[in-house]
Amino acid sequence: MNKIAVIGGGASGLLAAISAAQEGADVCIYEHKDRIGKKILSTGNGRCNFTNLNQEPIHYHSENILFPWRIVKKFDIQHTVAFFLKLGIYSKNRNGYLYPQSDQASAILDVLRMEVKRLGIQVKTEAKCKEISSVKEGFLIRTEAGDFSAQKVILAAGSMAAPSSGSDGSGYRIAESLGHRLVPVLPSLVQLRCEEGFYKGIAGVRAEGLVSLCVGGECYAREQGEIQFTNYGISGIPVFQVSRYAAIGLHEGKQVIALLNFMPDFTEEQFLIFLRNRIETRPQKSAEEFLTGLFHKKLSDSWIKLSHINRTKIMQDCTEKEIERLAHLIQNFSTKVVQTNSFEQAQVCRGGIDTKEVNPDTLESLLIPGLYFAGEILDVDGICGGYNLQWAWSSGHTAGKEAAGA
Repeated sequence: MNKIAVIGGGASGLLAAISAAQEGADVCIYEHKDRIGKKILSTGNGRCNFTNLNQEPIHYHSENILFPWRIVKKFDIQHTVAFFLKLGIYSKNRNGYLYPQSDQASAILDVLRMEVKRLGIQVKTEAKCKEISSVKEGFLIRTEAGDFSAQKVILAAGSMAAPSSGSDGSGYRIAESLGHRLVPVLPSLVQLRCEEGFYKGIAGVRAEGLVSLCVGGECYAREQGEIQFTNYGISGIPVFQVSRYAAIGLHEGKQVIALLNFMPDFTEEQFLIFLRNRIETRPQKSAEEFLTGLFHKKLSDSWIKLSHINRTKIMQDCTEKEIERLAHLIQNFSTKVVQTNSFEQAQVCRGGIDTKEVNPDTLESLLIPGLYFAGEILDVDGICGGYNLQWAWSSGHTAGKEAAGA
């Protein structure tokens, strides 16, 4: 019987172990925390958005751009839904975002644990892997709980995002010790810290808008949605979606600018006409009253102040240049990004094991036969919306099945 060691008991590791055991392999999971699957509990704000019905190649990032989609197609959305349905998860659809009917992330983890138990998969917790060596019979795995051997190894030790859940980057060091190259690992799906000092005055405010992320003068990504202001900068789903490009730009020492458009449904000309009509309708309104109903008061006060318009000035007395300046500021607000938040706040990481050194069909190392990879440890990251868990399921399933059948 094929003996397989799975390093890491997260989402991808659990799928790898289950898939390998379903193929008849003797499987053991080595997890360095006191329990498996801890990170799953925090996904989807505790509800676990475990996949998304809308699946396209553009939802997955990698330096090797075609790599992720080849794996996702092998265990796609239909396979994922069917797999979890067999385990007992009936899914709830929210605009394509799938959650368990119970709205509990713990349900996903519970059914995976039940399947691990049913298949007789061994689980060794508090067994942090320190070293993997290739030996004549397969592999020697040195852990804090002792030394173990296996014919095949699946390295699914996660990234460096949310280290409190167990992702401490140790898998990267093991992969490097075996000769694999790392694409620089950076925080992704994370908040952005900005240079300007006025953010403390609007902390907690939320506003719909379009975020354009520019690096070295070139726009790399645009996302629309609810922008959230913190005391140090910007957050929210659209900010998360573009944050990987900010992280890369900052890592490369380039200037990173976020352009925020708070009226993206208007062209600049249309918005100017809109503001002029607004003045004509109530010409007696003061500047501090003028934007009431369009934006949160704290945000409105900031626009007026940054436009250098006296807040007591009657709007019909404003010059055309003042109106144009206000309109431009609202639609083209430029803020300098100086830092991303740390790995502790990041949902995932950009970077990881270079996928050019990994078989794109089996996830086996091209350098070390019998060594496989799954999940966040690889240079693959998805956007918000269940895509990173879909990558975990797809890559885990492929690695487990291929390792067991090889």
